[in-house]
Amino acid sequence: MCLAIPAVIVEKKDNGLAEVDILGVKRDIALDLTPQAEKGDYVLVHAGFAIEVVDQQYAQETLDLIKQFPELAEQE
Repeated sequence: MCLAIPAVIVEKKDNGLAEVDILGVKRDIALDLTPQAEKGDYVLVHAGFAIEVVDQQYAQETLDLIKQFPELAEQE
């Protein structure tokens, strides 16, 4: 099963990367598939790539669902 997680872009970098915040964890991701994404936008992240820009309401609803299942949000 594949899972894309909503994240907010906190910094857009010059090299096609962006720093995102996913449930308080910061990661660098590639914007190759969503070059239109800007700081403050919510994106779905899968395998290190932003695959879609989504609205804040959709992102928050999805994050709320994930929080209901703590094992999905656990870090290894």
